[in-house]
Amino acid sequence: MDLLSSIFVSIAGLWAGTINAVVGSGTLVTFPVLIALGVTPVVASMSNAMGLVFGTAAGAFGYRRELKGRGRQLMRLLPASLLGGISGAWLLLHLPEKVFHYVAPVLLVLALLMVVFQPRMQAWVRNREENPEHAVRDKRHAVLLVVLVYLAGVYGGYFVAAQGILLVGILGVFLTGTIQNANAMKNILVLGVNLVAAISYLLFAFDRINWLVVLLIAVSSSIGGLLGAKVGRRLSPTVLRGVIFVLGLVALGFMIANLLK
Repeated sequence: MDLLSSIFVSIAGLWAGTINAVVGSGTLVTFPVLIALGVTPVVASMSNAMGLVFGTAAGAFGYRRELKGRGRQLMRLLPASLLGGISGAWLLLHLPEKVFHYVAPVLLVLALLMVVFQPRMQAWVRNREENPEHAVRDKRHAVLLVVLVYLAGVYGGYFVAAQGILLVGILGVFLTGTIQNANAMKNILVLGVNLVAAISYLLFAFDRINWLVVLLIAVSSSIGGLLGAKVGRRLSPTVLRGVIFVLGLVALGFMIANLLK
């Protein structure tokens, strides 16, 4: 990779780290750039995922204040996310790539609907929780949340792109707090899934990793992750929800374009 190509990858990594901290879908920036520069799809996907681990960690660090008082919730959901990541990584190694390409757009549409209608859906959940007639619902909602986080982990371990949007939609509906709190928890859960994927690549596909790409994206996305956290934390819930929706539509466009090829 020459100097100009390295600069392009670094710029893409910076942008990807920034939007990953705000919402997710940074892979949809870096992956097309790597493909355009001649990196083979499998090598690009694995090297990109490993590099973005560092940017995700930086974004999670930048959002640490929004995690205060949520340690118990996080510890309950993190194992489900990790197990989902392991399941998704296993599927990546054993199933044809096209299988999940058909499922991913459907999941993303559902996630965007959850983000858009989050206030109304969250109010419905809260109303049921406060109604004595639905006293059993507390456990049901807790179980449903864990299952959904697990499935989001499967999605992330296999497909990687836009899992943050899916998680923000889920967490925003079922957890108390603001969308910023949901975003902070999303960063930790995504980091867990990405770490699982990275470890699986190291163990089972070491020869398919381009370490220069990993290094460039790791450094640039880490800077972007810190910048993205500063920007994202200052956005109002309405604006942040709008940013998530727009980026989600872009992600959906990429997914549909890949299906039509």
